[in-house]
Amino acid sequence: MGETNWLDDEEMRAWQALLSGWALLNREIEQQLKRDAGLSHTQYEVLVRLAAAPEGRLRMTELAESLVNSKSGLTYQVGQLEKAGLVRREACPTDVRGVTAVLTGDGRDTLDRAAPKHVAQVRELLVDVLTPAQLTALADGLGEVARRIQSR
Repeated sequence: MGETNWLDDEEMRAWQALLSGWALLNREIEQQLKRDAGLSHTQYEVLVRLAAAPEGRLRMTELAESLVNSKSGLTYQVGQLEKAGLVRREACPTDVRGVTAVLTGDGRDTLDRAAPKHVAQVRELLVDVLTPAQLTALADGLGEVARRIQSR
């Protein structure tokens, strides 16, 4: 076991900014989506992924991977959306063990109503606060973090 390579002041500043920035941003987004659409952030993202998928359907495993979410956590969220009539689950026609999530008409309507306020919130709290260079650095930096972790 080697010597600990402690974070220097700038590295600690970056780490703490990421933690507090994400926690505050996520809290505000959760509150806005709950208030305006009755959805959690994860439920909103499920609807977004399904709306972008061919025929509004994705296998649950693909959906979990795209959301970087556990299968059990996703199953719960999809179950809540199913109870609300926004999503339905179907057996996968090509794999007897597979399950497909399908966006319903009500789900698409809910997303269409929720999206403008959500995007306005993201713009207000993140996009419009940062310069174009900061946005590029954020996307590049966190994109690289995600790629490295996912390739492990």
